[in-house]
Amino acid sequence: MATGKLYKADGEEFLVEVNYQLLNSSATDWWGELVPTEYRRMADGDGYILEFEDGRRGRCVLRKRVNRAVSGPPPLYHYQFRGCGQLK
Repeated sequence: MATGKLYKADGEEFLVEVNYQLLNSSATDWWGELVPTEYRRMADGDGYILEFEDGRRGRCVLRKRVNRAVSGPPPLYHYQFRGCGQLK
């Protein structure tokens, strides 16, 4: 897994570093899975910017994966991310 950064889309406030796996990427659609490196409360939905290891960024939607294992206390949940538009 690669290491990236997750920001809030409004004001680009840094939230947390994440380990991610980009599973599919095309010119207009990209998606994958991520796990925060430390506990942060994150709501499902729009409003995030994901910065990849190579510096590319894109706006994305997060959805908690409830059928995936949770790592110890405090819980580190798995999330699915989906973005549309080009990564810049």
